[in-house]
Amino acid sequence: MNPRVEAIEGSLIRALNARKRPSSIDLGLGEPSLMPNMAYLEAAARWVATNGCRYTPNAGDPEFRDVVARHYGYPQLDRAENVIATQGSQEAVYICIKALLDPARDSILIVEPAFPVYRKCAQLEGIAVQTVQLAASDGFAFDPDRILAAVTPQTRMIVICSPSNPTARVISRAAVERLASALLARGGEPVYVMHDEIYREQTFVDDAGWFGEVYPHTLAINSLSKSNALTGMRMGWAIAPSAVIPAMSKAHAWVVSTANTFAQRVAIEIFATPGGLQEHHRWYAEQRAGTLGELDSIGLRHLPIEGSFYVAVHIGDATNSLAFAERLIEEDDVVAIPGSNFAPSFEGWLRCSWVAPLERVREGFARIARKSGVLAVGG
Repeated sequence: MNPRVEAIEGSLIRALNARKRPSSIDLGLGEPSLMPNMAYLEAAARWVATNGCRYTPNAGDPEFRDVVARHYGYPQLDRAENVIATQGSQEAVYICIKALLDPARDSILIVEPAFPVYRKCAQLEGIAVQTVQLAASDGFAFDPDRILAAVTPQTRMIVICSPSNPTARVISRAAVERLASALLARGGEPVYVMHDEIYREQTFVDDAGWFGEVYPHTLAINSLSKSNALTGMRMGWAIAPSAVIPAMSKAHAWVVSTANTFAQRVAIEIFATPGGLQEHHRWYAEQRAGTLGELDSIGLRHLPIEGSFYVAVHIGDATNSLAFAERLIEEDDVVAIPGSNFAPSFEGWLRCSWVAPLERVREGFARIARKSGVLAVGG
């Protein structure tokens, strides 16, 4: 067996989700509860009925690549040649690491708390992992100077997920500009910034920063999974400097050959529809408002919800979050994800999704509050 694979733990999120009962309140798995707009799938099916469902070029359907590049319009990253179609965003993460980092000399700097996929993909490839912990005392806000202080001569890639899974914080324009200008001033080989934008369409603040707008060495990762309730479609993409796309495409080609042709047609239909990517945003904004109201009425301490469909709730600085989450499932029939899954600094917190019906979300928070001592039993 490959020792690198054997050394990597499986998904704790999936393991906890597997313990869910039919009666459980699910605040765990990061999956939309909305149904997709079937018009896009039906239009794609009509196209397939006429044209077939054949291979696309390895990097993706040229029409897909062009529409993605034009939609975001990032300076220096705005041509079809800057886009590669992938099997979901996680494959995009993997091929960026696989193609651009040298295990013999490079390291990856992960801004934590963070979803575990970045660390796991780096470990699969034997890449040295560095981390920088955002400060609990600052509500885990993105701190550009803290991030820059962690950069070493070996750092070749920085990973930032914003809006953040799990904290729901969003990096500001000013923080992005500070990081970009400092990294450009370093000279020498570029330090790539992988900006995971998977929750871009669930952004609820006006000053969100996007690295692609100001930093030419950006690797922007996204998919249709969260924006359009298409997690099972596995349609993702990476936007990257054209000089690195051939290497990424080569890695992609030998892993999956091409992304799903039908899924690419669905994406083309969505991008071609004005507001197609944002069609669920109003529902999320209303659900967020209701969630915040419920949290405040219960008195459960939480971080700001600036983006994504998560909220980080505090269960006590001295609380073992994994043990708490396991008891929460068994004793209270609520699924939530322990903060320790995302970073040592996130111990004492739970990541909770709020996509379930609001009355179920409220009851889940009430059970968490009672278990953590915020509410009296029966309160």
